[in-house]
Amino acid sequence: MNLLIPYIILIETRVLARRLVVMLTSLALLLSGLALPTAHANARSDERHAKVARDLDDELSTVTTPKAKWARDVNGVRHVQVVIVSNDVDPQMTNLRAQVQRLGGSVHAVHPAVHAMTVQVRASDVRQLSQRSDVVSVSPNRVTQRTFSTLESITGTLTSNVRTYSSKTAYTGSDGSGVGIAILDSGVMKLHDSFDNGAGVPRVKRNVNMLNSSLANWATGVAGAASPTPGSAALASYEALIAADNIDTQDPYGHGTHVASVAAGRYFPPTATNAQDINGIAPNANVYDVRVLNDQGYGSLSDALEGIQWVIYHAKEYNIRVLNVSLAANSTESWQTDPLCIAVRSASAAGITVVVAAGNFGKNPLSQEVYGRISAPGNDPSVITVGAANFKGTAARSDDSVDFFSSRGPTRSSYVDSLGKRQIDNLLKPDLVAPGNRIVGAAATKSTALTWNYLAGTYASALVTPLGVTANLAETQMLMSGTSIAAPAVAGAAALMLQANPGLTPPLVKAILQYTAQPLAGSNLLQQGAGMLNVDGAVRLAKVLRTDLATVIDAGTIASGAALLATGKTMPTASSTVNGTSFNWSRIVFAGGNHVVSGSTLFTAYQPIWDPRITWAGGVARKRQALYWSGTGIAANTFVQSFTDTAAPNQTLLTAGVVRADSLVGATSLVGMTGAFIPNATLSAWLTSGSGAVLTQGLILSEGLILSEGLILSEGLILSEGLILSEGLILSEGLILSEGLILSEGLTLGEP
Repeated sequence: MNLLIPYIILIETRVLARRLVVMLTSLALLLSGLALPTAHANARSDERHAKVARDLDDELSTVTTPKAKWARDVNGVRHVQVVIVSNDVDPQMTNLRAQVQRLGGSVHAVHPAVHAMTVQVRASDVRQLSQRSDVVSVSPNRVTQRTFSTLESITGTLTSNVRTYSSKTAYTGSDGSGVGIAILDSGVMKLHDSFDNGAGVPRVKRNVNMLNSSLANWATGVAGAASPTPGSAALASYEALIAADNIDTQDPYGHGTHVASVAAGRYFPPTATNAQDINGIAPNANVYDVRVLNDQGYGSLSDALEGIQWVIYHAKEYNIRVLNVSLAANSTESWQTDPLCIAVRSASAAGITVVVAAGNFGKNPLSQEVYGRISAPGNDPSVITVGAANFKGTAARSDDSVDFFSSRGPTRSSYVDSLGKRQIDNLLKPDLVAPGNRIVGAAATKSTALTWNYLAGTYASALVTPLGVTANLAETQMLMSGTSIAAPAVAGAAALMLQANPGLTPPLVKAILQYTAQPLAGSNLLQQGAGMLNVDGAVRLAKVLRTDLATVIDAGTIASGAALLATGKTMPTASSTVNGTSFNWSRIVFAGGNHVVSGSTLFTAYQPIWDPRITWAGGVARKRQALYWSGTGIAANTFVQSFTDTAAPNQTLLTAGVVRADSLVGATSLVGMTGAFIPNATLSAWLTSGSGAVLTQGLILSEGLILSEGLILSEGLILSEGLILSEGLILSEGLILSEGLILSEGLTLGEP
């Protein structure tokens, strides 16, 4: 029997003030004898603007000088740069593009992976465009920003199940060989020794710079180019424009290089004069640098979409299996329509495991814990959203805790339904946590003259000086903290899992990482997800599963409940020993956005939710299918042209034998520490002992109806327990330098 958890409401000064204004206005109108608008009329008004993002809609209603970078007055006329998501069956959206140009606007870029386009139009034309039947949503071209070895030992990478050392430059085991990790960030310094393959050859295989494409330059009259055909002159011209392979020091900001080294950094070669133990999680993986942030750590939504599209297009060609996104955009939109969410969901549907930083807004400026601050695209159900843990400067895991700055769930993005009512997504996030406090990694230099990157140069006393090492070219290091540093540790772990078993799909990678995580004492589901990253357990479980899974799922030749274990393999013991300390796996897996499921059946029998094309969250189940270019001389099923998005077909989502844990957690209470606030250690102990309801007939998707509600975190009221939630998402993560120092840029409290 489903247990519906009592509702939670946001208590916020701005909301209360707004309600007070409404009440006073209503009273004044009544006293003056004027009629108030009906609720039905208001609903129609909300529905009419439902396709326009709230932050964009607010800007359209203002007459003052625009503050947002995506709005500008040109010759006295307000113009905006927006991303339009379409449902047109034509992947090039020809009719919509023509309409934009008829209105005097310009199309800067077409994004087939999102089925969207970036355009510049007069602000007065936005609502007219939004009312077209082939328009799903209109979003501003938001600013994107960076979200900010002991690491091997902390995460359980140095065990006999993963890899062991005979020396710092000689090891045996999993290291990510052959797996490509794309870093969507501020660039990666190819010249740095951290990316040497041990023989003097860089493992940074490509550097591309989306800032060179100048998609949002406020030019007018531009006709958006069609998606280039593989092998065409148009494609060659575009690739030449964004290529940065000859720029060895491409990362003037410094964030992307550090992020890449956490995922795939390598101990400096024997010739180094300042060798330090800064191995990343997958020290022999290939790195693909996709630069979308400038030398100050800023970029645009449009550039980020182009970067993700480039990764999707080249994924099979380069074997890019993992995409790390340690950046965020301020978004008021549901995961269903947010362009950045659609882009990462497309990547996942194409078989790319997407790892995203949760955000760094776990507490507000008054040092109060804040729930509901998960950044986009971390609010998308298909990605692995990572929070940060503090390892307290020791390799022991027993004292680890969730960092105070790490963003808590649930997601607070929303949409307006057909009745004009705002619906909150409220998905359980983050998915897990990883070390993210004072992590040592590679520091980029702006040139071969040993000029520090912006971060290291500006904050040298916090990031560089504490290391006490000599700065030598290509050996430079710095400290960084934040969920943006925790995320690449998980990206590296995913690469090790995919090296061990190339047949894993993105949702299965996430489930394994959650199931094998270690619950941290004193933290709940909304603080730490399933628990702390455990590379030992994740690789061990990955190795016992069949290696053809991705192939048979794509071909549609595997049935629900089919054997998932490889021939002769059995489920491993659900515990790990890391640095001499043994612990049980969490056995916690999030499913359907707000369910907690468990049990070995998840991995011994095929669950249809392991199909990366299926996204199930709340009452929504969608299927996103990649369409590939074809034709003479074009490799079959290699280069993605566009995607279709339809309601998922009737099918079983979870099979009999899966354990439902929703009923174990009880009603949501912060004081009672139940429901979404239940300590992971408590829930994990119950699951380990065999508690939970076992599905006897599975969970069936029928005519689009999900027959269960899980941990629902909706609007409601808890006044006495001191719960602080915030509506909307985060503009940026700010720069986290250490546990005690936060430089926050653009912290937004309340509704954006």
